[in-house]
Amino acid sequence: MERARYLVDAVVVGGESPTRLARSHGISRSWLFELLQRFREGGYPALEPRSRRPRSNPQQTSDEVVAEVVRLRGELAEAGDDDGPQSIAQRLKGHLDKPPSVTTVWRILKRQGLVTPQPHKRPRSSFIRFEAELPNQLWQTDATAWQLADGSPVEILNLLDDHSRLLLNSTAFKTVKGLDVVDCFYSAADLYGLPAAFLTDNAAVFSGRSRRGRVPLELELDMHGIEVKHSTPNHPQTCGKVERLHQTLKRYLRMQAPAQSLGHLQLQLDAFRARYNQHRPHRALAGQTPLVAFTARLKARPDPANSPTHYRVRQDSIDSNGSVTLRYLGRLRHIRVGAKHRNRQVRLLVAGAEVRIVTTDGDLLRLLQLDPDRVYFGLGGRWPVHNVVKRSPVCPETGHEFNQRFI
Repeated sequence: MERARYLVDAVVVGGESPTRLARSHGISRSWLFELLQRFREGGYPALEPRSRRPRSNPQQTSDEVVAEVVRLRGELAEAGDDDGPQSIAQRLKGHLDKPPSVTTVWRILKRQGLVTPQPHKRPRSSFIRFEAELPNQLWQTDATAWQLADGSPVEILNLLDDHSRLLLNSTAFKTVKGLDVVDCFYSAADLYGLPAAFLTDNAAVFSGRSRRGRVPLELELDMHGIEVKHSTPNHPQTCGKVERLHQTLKRYLRMQAPAQSLGHLQLQLDAFRARYNQHRPHRALAGQTPLVAFTARLKARPDPANSPTHYRVRQDSIDSNGSVTLRYLGRLRHIRVGAKHRNRQVRLLVAGAEVRIVTTDGDLLRLLQLDPDRVYFGLGGRWPVHNVVKRSPVCPETGHEFNQRFI
């Protein structure tokens, strides 16, 4: 503005030659004459810089597309679903012949005042991402806190497939305990098969490392040959997929009526799980739903070589019905010993699926192989069992009988 005014005053007031003035200041004569013309028409205010924006833009986004973006943004927000530019652009592909790009959607939302730029965020390119190549190659699990309508705290345990983002199980508890995790694991395994590896954080229900032992979940995974993985302490990014799922789930729950009880909350979780797996397109899966991505490829399986024999020694007593109870593969197994041994103190020697029941004196009462598909193991009738032979076993090489006390 100041330079333009100086040039105009030099010609109009000072009587300078426009040609010589243009040459001495390194500007074109046409530009100087344009400034003089604008001054004659509008005075000094006409010398202000003018916008170079074209008067028309054939490529400008139509009002219909803008209205559809704004409408879809409100619809997704009301449903408690992701309403960012990626989600909106993905859904517009089925509604418009020429859907806008993600960048165009973001610009529309910005012009409408619906998003706030956050340049301080860490760029996505700086993250190191990993993803399992096959379904069931890696599962992730974690628990997150929530509240019922009366303010009482509860916990939600979520189980997720790393490759397909399939929500395998979502269950509400007052407090998640070790056996609750095992039950949820087997519920998911019954529907989708066993995973090759299992990833959790270092919470007490997932890891016994801090107590130098093994929690029920780790014992069950070891029994199936499933590789157990734990994240680095204080590094939730390792379990980032299930952590991100918590955000999506809570956003959905905030848009629902506050749950009055655990049962009410579980109904909401079941509805979310069906929507998330079967209807909601996932932008990390190129717009596919998790169920489609899970069923599109062959499933990984546990490596049998990783399944060591699990040994246990347990003190117990035979109940009034003549049976003992043992947990195997996450389920209680009822083993019949006989009514004549009721209330007797015994010791259970467990080596994988093989169970020996002996007295405190070392006498063998029963030897059997547990069947994973059975719960009750009777002494006869419809349950075939391995009955104990009355006489001692014989060594095939020497012919001498073994003392059953040391079998």
